[in-house]
Amino acid sequence: MNLLFVHQNFPAQFRHIATHFASQPANRVVAIGDAGNLGRVALAHPRVEICPYPAPKPGGKATHPYLRGYEGAIRRAQEVVRVAAKLKARGFRPELVVAHPGWGEALFLREVFPDAKLVLYAEYYYHAAGADVGFDPEFPASVDDLFRVRIKNTTQWMSIESADLLLAPTRWQKSRYPGLIQDRIQVAHDGIDSSAAAPSSTAKVALKSPDLTLGAGDEIVTYVARNLEPYRGFHIFMRTLPAILERRPNARVLIVGGDEVSYGLTLAQGRCWREILLKQLEGKLDLERVHFLGRIPYARYLSVLQISTVHVYLTYPFVVSWSLLEAMSAACMVVASRTAPVEEVIKHDENGWLVDFFDQQAIADSVVAALERRKQLAPLREAARQTVVDRFDLATRCLPRQVQLLETLAT
Repeated sequence: MNLLFVHQNFPAQFRHIATHFASQPANRVVAIGDAGNLGRVALAHPRVEICPYPAPKPGGKATHPYLRGYEGAIRRAQEVVRVAAKLKARGFRPELVVAHPGWGEALFLREVFPDAKLVLYAEYYYHAAGADVGFDPEFPASVDDLFRVRIKNTTQWMSIESADLLLAPTRWQKSRYPGLIQDRIQVAHDGIDSSAAAPSSTAKVALKSPDLTLGAGDEIVTYVARNLEPYRGFHIFMRTLPAILERRPNARVLIVGGDEVSYGLTLAQGRCWREILLKQLEGKLDLERVHFLGRIPYARYLSVLQISTVHVYLTYPFVVSWSLLEAMSAACMVVASRTAPVEEVIKHDENGWLVDFFDQQAIADSVVAALERRKQLAPLREAARQTVVDRFDLATRCLPRQVQLLETLAT
């Protein structure tokens, strides 16, 4: 079978499914992605043929502000079409095309490959109320923001119209899409490798400054996000630290994440939320016990989770991070925000603790209590891992479901 994957940041969510099909010699697997992003990530299976396209220009300044994103999406779609047309001219005819519709790449794929089955990754449908937009009163949405969000879905709508199947990672993500298309959406998570993200009593994390090696016997609070920003509650987390560190004098905090912006407000050039929060908390934090690790290799990241005493996960009502599920898989004691996408995974006092996203005192109290009750909370840690094994395991649950859905569609 011939398969085409299209994702500006390939492999991203398609890593495992692309690897599965590429590992079978009878299949030909091709991937189209943004050339600028492809060089920054470890690619999938070596038999996946990578076809880059140049990063398109964004929407022009003369374009209506609501439409600039859509114009950029159309430009991106055109770049994808140019690459796809060359593949077609060389005789490539995919039975399956799997794409992420969020950035416009799927807009014209039906016109290039009319006989292929088109599968779209239904990651997130934006709403002007009831989800991430307007959730945080510290960053209120303007009227323009509300209107822009409606237009933001245009790219997905135009792609969904020609899709044969949509895949949503969670039930909550599926529920965000309009009811008239939900019967076309199947829930199939990308999958967590629970054999890699597993508990370890021997894991160690070495710090350079100070020269120190931490292990499972130490008192460690962990926080992880791709980038340190309000969407993942970084501002709330940082403001809880003075109270936590004062009450737990032996605790250390390991923070993993970059200084860019993945979601939400774009900061002025040269500024980042880490520096902004450190400035706000100047004189209130024991910085000798707060360690910013930045973006780190995956193996080191897993070691951070494996030595964690308490893992804090905060998020707006938005896509649940892989890091939450990997932390649970590593049997972390998770203190998480009581937001709808998290509640699909964590049940309070069964496999973790839930707290109000904005209640800094409650978050600090919960972290301190979890540090104090490390041994008593072992059943919750075990239940957290079992949740991932039962519902999100890559090898036994998620990958077989994705494969079954795609193969059934292709036949």
